[in-house]
Amino acid sequence: MLKDFAKLQTFLMVIKEKSFSKASAKLGISQPAVTQQIKFIEDYLDTKIVDRKKNGIVLTKEGEDLFRIATKLEKSIQSSEKDLLKIINKEFTFVMGSSFAIGNYVLPNYLGEIKKRIGNEVFMNVDVSSNIIDDLENKKIDVALIESPIFRDGIVYREWVEDELVVFSNQAIKKNLNPDDLANFDWICRDEKSHTHKLTAEVFDEINVETSCLNVFGVLTSPTSIKEAILHADKTSKRPLVSIMSRHVIKSELESGMLYEAKLKNQKISRHFYIAYLKERKHDAFVDNVVNFLLSLNKI
Repeated sequence: MLKDFAKLQTFLMVIKEKSFSKASAKLGISQPAVTQQIKFIEDYLDTKIVDRKKNGIVLTKEGEDLFRIATKLEKSIQSSEKDLLKIINKEFTFVMGSSFAIGNYVLPNYLGEIKKRIGNEVFMNVDVSSNIIDDLENKKIDVALIESPIFRDGIVYREWVEDELVVFSNQAIKKNLNPDDLANFDWICRDEKSHTHKLTAEVFDEINVETSCLNVFGVLTSPTSIKEAILHADKTSKRPLVSIMSRHVIKSELESGMLYEAKLKNQKISRHFYIAYLKERKHDAFVDNVVNFLLSLNKI
């Protein structure tokens, strides 16, 4: 019966008008139809909900309980209808969450196209991957773009573009670095919560480089702050200041010659970015539109 709210609306109108005939006039249906719908509800609930008196309609105890429930449902439906109208009238904001490298250096290039494709405003929240997935689970964002594979139940993950982490400096350094070369640099590192830090630590373990033996100049929480620190470092220093970062973060500076990259010999530090969204929104038109557009960007 709850799926057919029209019968409950008839019940609410009968109570409001205190009359079957007045309710039928308000609803634009016949009085027998009103009577039939009230009887259907009583048969469904197996109890009497209204008594007809000379002075009008009186609710039974069960009828009063139903009236409270139906009133709450009506308010909820009216609120949902307002939300639907916002979508129809393009008054809602599509919220995307992304980790730092993606949110600051990849996604901004495509926000305009995403906005155009869904015909709505697009807001972007940038944070570490774990917090972005928390926001997705709590329905604070519509789609998540993450660089750390944090897999949880109830979420669909789509492998997106490949990313590569490289060593970089504002000085020209060897293109291919041996493990021993790493001790000749001063380092700026990401904080331990970041996926970049974890991935780098794993690779260093593989090539038997003790991070405790490296000269760490500082630890910073965002790719932007690390890039700026290295851009403004002393270019004449005998010990170049370096870090490891996604190529997406330093792409324009590499192309302009402001920064120089290097790779670990016989090692490629790579990962995939992921697109994530809730399983319950698997067939949501707006989510589908955004996800399909992002997946069409084979090479970024």
